[in-house]
Amino acid sequence: MKKIFKILAISVLLASCTSSKNSFVKGADVGWLPQMEATGYKFYDQDGTEKECLQLLKDRGMNSIRLRVWVNPNNDKASGHCSKEETVAMALRAQKMGMRIMINFHYSDSWADPAKQYKPKAWENHSFPELLNDVYNHTFEVLSALKTAGVTPEWVQVGNEIPGGMLWPEGSTDNWVQLGQLLNKGYEATKAVDKKIKVIVHVDEGNNNVKFRNFFDNATAQKVKYDIIGLSYYPFWIKKDYSETITDLEFNLNDMVKRYNKDVMIVEVGGEDDKVQNTYELLKATIEAVKKVPNNRGLGVMYWEPQGEKSWSGYSLSAWQADGKPSPALDAFKEN
Repeated sequence: MKKIFKILAISVLLASCTSSKNSFVKGADVGWLPQMEATGYKFYDQDGTEKECLQLLKDRGMNSIRLRVWVNPNNDKASGHCSKEETVAMALRAQKMGMRIMINFHYSDSWADPAKQYKPKAWENHSFPELLNDVYNHTFEVLSALKTAGVTPEWVQVGNEIPGGMLWPEGSTDNWVQLGQLLNKGYEATKAVDKKIKVIVHVDEGNNNVKFRNFFDNATAQKVKYDIIGLSYYPFWIKKDYSETITDLEFNLNDMVKRYNKDVMIVEVGGEDDKVQNTYELLKATIEAVKKVPNNRGLGVMYWEPQGEKSWSGYSLSAWQADGKPSPALDAFKEN
């Protein structure tokens, strides 16, 4: 009888692991969190009790954490940290709480985004063949350190918001042949650590189908290897309300799946912290748009730095209140 109970218990555990692995992704990028805690920032639940930030996010239905990694970052409070060592520590902490992990490689010493893709200082004078090795070695080294610590990420982003390429000028979209090679080096290094890790290529303005077709048509022509198309969706930055662009986002999500036969995920979304109802509605609509993608090929939605409250970060698209409590806007994750 004990043997039967043991088998049943193992079966239930395996089933729950599989279900968790396949469940809809609801998550947050929390790259600022260790620095916030180090500077004494306190997080509180709605009843005023102090609580660990990841637990607050988990209580609101989140099951995944995204972490950026920089090559040789400085110690600046908001634009530094996120080294390999800090990323490993944070990933281990999140995994211990049952969270799924995404690692976001910027291939820079600080922020990389559509406006800037600066090479790490240590790579500045490297030839293109050396840059290929740099991308492979850095990716492999960070992921190997994570694996040694007991964390195998579920997803890896090769580059952050790269509509214009990365590691400029060599990896600019003005030179797609070289960009394709750099992206493939990141993919190959990731799969060398663990073939099961899914590789994401990430472009901003998720509602802009023309931008996405242009980028991924070129990626296809260069035989770029990847598993998932990652999208950012920030109505704020294009000065439009989500209600004006959500249909375009839906169209683009579906078009990416059909055109390239890839899964899609919103890896960054955010709304204005002082427009709680509007941000709640934005999140609800975004989650619904991704869930509506046929055959479960819309994988999930991640908020960018919801805990990065404005008084600490200066960032007005967080989802946290001045009193240290989560914004009610985040209830959209719990309810959907």
